[in-house]
Amino acid sequence: MKRMRKLAAVCAGFILLSSSGVFAGSKGEKAGTGPKRVAYIARAQDDSFAAWLANSMKEEAKKYPNLKVDVLDGQANDAQQNHQIENCITSKYDLIIIQPNDSEAQKPSVRKAAAAKIPVILTNPRVSDPEIMKITNSVDADPYEQAAVVARLALTQVPQGAKAVVLNGPPGNIHSTERRRAWKTEFFDKRADVVIAGEQAAYWLKDQAMRYMEGWVQANPQIDAVIAMNDNMAAGAIEVIKGNPQFDNLLTYGGDGTVEAALLIRDGALTATFFQNAMELAKQNMDLANKMLAGAAGTGGVHTDIQCPLITKENIQSLIDTHKAAGADIK
Repeated sequence: MKRMRKLAAVCAGFILLSSSGVFAGSKGEKAGTGPKRVAYIARAQDDSFAAWLANSMKEEAKKYPNLKVDVLDGQANDAQQNHQIENCITSKYDLIIIQPNDSEAQKPSVRKAAAAKIPVILTNPRVSDPEIMKITNSVDADPYEQAAVVARLALTQVPQGAKAVVLNGPPGNIHSTERRRAWKTEFFDKRADVVIAGEQAAYWLKDQAMRYMEGWVQANPQIDAVIAMNDNMAAGAIEVIKGNPQFDNLLTYGGDGTVEAALLIRDGALTATFFQNAMELAKQNMDLANKMLAGAAGTGGVHTDIQCPLITKENIQSLIDTHKAAGADIK
């Protein structure tokens, strides 16, 4: 019976990971009564950062008894996310928070929500479109500067004549494209001696990064650096070469500052990342949602960025301590 109910939810394209465990449109809840209903549409639970952010949203939501927050899994699928947004419109949610899979692909559905007078917050990333930014609020970080702090470090670390492989996120995602632009401007344009031996979009996913890294290792006797636009993909590349003495001096760069990345840096497998604090993103999102629903913030034009510092072995303990304080089981 449980399997049948789960299948029905998947077929409906509306997978619910509710912080309260109750479907917001269920019988007994009427519009205008009880807590305000907020939907958070996460990019994908298979993406370690997206999963961390979704969990942080659920934890932060507990501080707001006046809000009932339901977390939905977009499964890294544009059509799925758009379907979920439109279901939220039909179910008359009071506010929708969206972590777009593809910033361009979600624009039509965001417009539909705005037309239905449902306020929207975009997060990680926002949609960099003047029209969309006027009708939405957002909580994010500057993706160019995120990657730039790591790329500037790599300038001094990657050896002359090095061969690098590059792992990108989704092509339409502004965090993916801007992080890649930062690596081009801050590193590759200044290091003409570095050859890109392979480059692929692994869509933030560890298993896809592993598949590409396996092919690159077989085709290239020399790989000196792995440049990944997030930690999940960097971890996948590291998994492939683990225990292979040929890659003992491999430099690896990621981004986000996940628990896994913190441990990899501590153990010397990951060279550097930046810390994109999912807990801070969640805190800012819930605060903004609460203010918007109370009428204390407008429904468009409020855009907030968090800071994303460089993390290396020199300051890794601060990141580990942050994760431990948040409940991570780190030995």
